[in-house]
Amino acid sequence: MPGSKRGVARNAERMRWDATDLARPREGHGGGLEYHFSLLPEGAQAALVARYGEAECRQEPKTVKRAAAGVTMAETPRGAAAWAWYETLPGMIKDRAAQRLDALLRVETLRRRVGRGPAVRAIAEEKAVTVATLHNWFDLVRGVARADWLPALAPAPRGGGGRVVDVAAAFWDAFRADYLRLSEPSFNSCYRRTCDIAQEQGWEIPNQRTLRRRVDAIPDAVKAMARKGRDATKAMYPAQERDRSGFTAMQAVNVDGHKWDVFVRWPDGTVGRPMMVAFQDLYSGMFVAWRIARSENKDDVRLCLGDMIDTYGIPEDCYLDNGRAFASKWLTGGTANRYRFKVKEEEPDGILTQLGVRIHWTTPYAGQSKPIERGFGDFARDIAKHPAFQGAYCGNSPLDKPEDYGTKAVPVDEFTRIITSEIAKHNARPNRDTRVCQKKYSFQQVFDASYAVNPPLRASAEQVRMFMLMAQGVKPRARDGSIFVLGNRYWNEKLLEHRGRPLMVRFDPEDVQQDLAVYAQDGTLICVAELLEAVGFADTNAAREHAQARKAYLRATKERLEAERKMSLAELVALQPQAESYAPPETKIIRPMFTPASRGNLAMKPAVQAEADDDFDEKFARGLRLVRADNEEF
Repeated sequence: MPGSKRGVARNAERMRWDATDLARPREGHGGGLEYHFSLLPEGAQAALVARYGEAECRQEPKTVKRAAAGVTMAETPRGAAAWAWYETLPGMIKDRAAQRLDALLRVETLRRRVGRGPAVRAIAEEKAVTVATLHNWFDLVRGVARADWLPALAPAPRGGGGRVVDVAAAFWDAFRADYLRLSEPSFNSCYRRTCDIAQEQGWEIPNQRTLRRRVDAIPDAVKAMARKGRDATKAMYPAQERDRSGFTAMQAVNVDGHKWDVFVRWPDGTVGRPMMVAFQDLYSGMFVAWRIARSENKDDVRLCLGDMIDTYGIPEDCYLDNGRAFASKWLTGGTANRYRFKVKEEEPDGILTQLGVRIHWTTPYAGQSKPIERGFGDFARDIAKHPAFQGAYCGNSPLDKPEDYGTKAVPVDEFTRIITSEIAKHNARPNRDTRVCQKKYSFQQVFDASYAVNPPLRASAEQVRMFMLMAQGVKPRARDGSIFVLGNRYWNEKLLEHRGRPLMVRFDPEDVQQDLAVYAQDGTLICVAELLEAVGFADTNAAREHAQARKAYLRATKERLEAERKMSLAELVALQPQAESYAPPETKIIRPMFTPASRGNLAMKPAVQAEADDDFDEKFARGLRLVRADNEEF
C-alpha cells in the first residue's frame, strides 16, 4: 500500500473502489470514503490480519449509507426490481433520469483525459448544474452495477396534490344507496337529497367536487352493475372469439331463420312479411341454401336442408337454433341432447341423425354463438332496402318506418328472384374482412378453393329423397376495453378504466403471442394485457372455460358492488326529511277598498268626528279630491 493518504486515494481511484458495494461515505467530519478490508492487496490483508485478528478484519460490511440520496443502499431497488420500479414511472421522471445518466457518462469519458475534478466542473457548467449536484448523482450510483445506473438515477415521484379529504361514512353510505341503483339518478340530484338528510341528521357535508372524485374512484364495472344491470356488465367482459379457419368447406354449417322487413303479396292475395330459412358454411361464411316461406316451420327447414345436401354434400357438424322448427323430431329425432319436446325411445331417428351429422345447439338469444346472424344483419341493411322494394320496406322497428310505409307489396316471385340475385352478390363480394378471406377474397372464392381440395361426402339419390316432403399510439374498445394489435386481441380488467382513450403498447413484432404491455401516454405502465386466443369453433371446453371466467368476473363485481352499497333503499327513504306545511305571514297594513258606489258619493263623511273650525270644509274638500284621484288611477 502507498505510504501517504494521497497515494492511497490515487490507488483507490485507479482501481475504481468507489464503484463497488464495499465503499461508503466516511462518518464524522471531513468527509471522504471508507473501503472494506477485502479491497486491499493480499499482502496488506495479511499484515492487518496479523495485527488485528482475522475475525475483526473479515467481518461482513455494514449497509452502505448514502447521505446525498437520503436512503440506504438496502432501500434502493437493485437489478430486476429496480427496472420493474423504473418501468412504472411517468415519462417525465424517466427523461430526468436519462439526463442525469448522460451527465455522468460525459464525466466518465472526460476524466480519463483531464482528471475527475476538471471533468466534473466542465460537465457541471455544460449541463447548468452545480458541482455538488453532480457529486450527489455519483453518490446515487456508487456500488451499483453500470447496467443499473438509469433506474438508480431516477428521482422518486412526489405525492399527489393535497391531503385526501375524508367523507363522513354515514353521508357516503346514504349517497351510494341513492346513486348505485338501476334508475340511474343524476349525481346532482343524489347529492341534494343526501345533503337534505345530512342537515336533518347533523352529518358533515363534503364538497361536491370531493364527493365526485370518490364516485369516480368506484370501478366502472361496479357502477355498471348497479346502474345498468347484469347484461351491461356482462358486455364489458370481452366476448369469446371462435376461430372458424380450422374447418374446411362444408365441414360445418349453421342454420337460422330471418324475417324480412319487406311486405310481399302471396299467390292467394294476402300480404305479409316473409320468413327465410338459410344455411351458411362456417368456414367461408358463404350462404349455401335458403328458402322463402310464410313462417319458420319444419317443412321448409327440411326442404332447405335437402337443397344444401343435394348441391354441396353432407356436412359433418350442424349448429342449430333451439327453435321448434329446427328441433323437430323429423330432423333431430334420436339426438340425446335435444332439449325441445320429449325424447322418447320409440320415436324415429331424424334425418340429420340418420346421416351421421353431429348436432350442436346454439345459446338462445345469443347472436355471438350464431355467425349467420352477421349475414342477416347485412341483408337487413343492404338487400331489404333494395330500390325494387321501395314502398314495401317497413323498417326494422316501429320507430323506423319510412313515410311511404305500406304503400306497396312486392309479389313473392319477384321478391324471391331479387333475393336470390342479391345473396349471390353477397357471396361474391371481394375483400371480405375475415380470418379466412384475409381482406382479399370473397366468401365464394375461399369456399371454392377449399371445396375443390376437401370435398364432403355426397349424398346418394336415395338420401336426397329423404328430405322431400311427403304431403365481424391504439384505443381500447369502448365496450369491453380489449385491444387489437396485428390481428391479435388483448385484455386486462384495468383497461376498463381506459376505454376509448389513446394508449401506448410495447410488443415484439416477431412474437405477438406474448402478453402486451400497455402504457398511458405519459409513459406510466397501466397493466400487462393477456392475449385472448381465438379458439376452435367447436371447442366446447374453451367455451365452458370462457363462461366460467365471465361468471367469476360478474360474481366478483357484484360482491364489490355490495361492499360499496351498505345502506338499503328502505333505510334511505326513511331518512328523507318531511317538508313542513306553508303558512303565509300575518299582514301589518290594511288598505281601504273603495267600491264604484263610494267613488260617486261626493257627500262622503269622515269616519272620525272633526273639530268645528273655519277651514274644515276646505280641508275636507281637498282631501276628497285626492282620494278621488287615487281611486281613478287605481
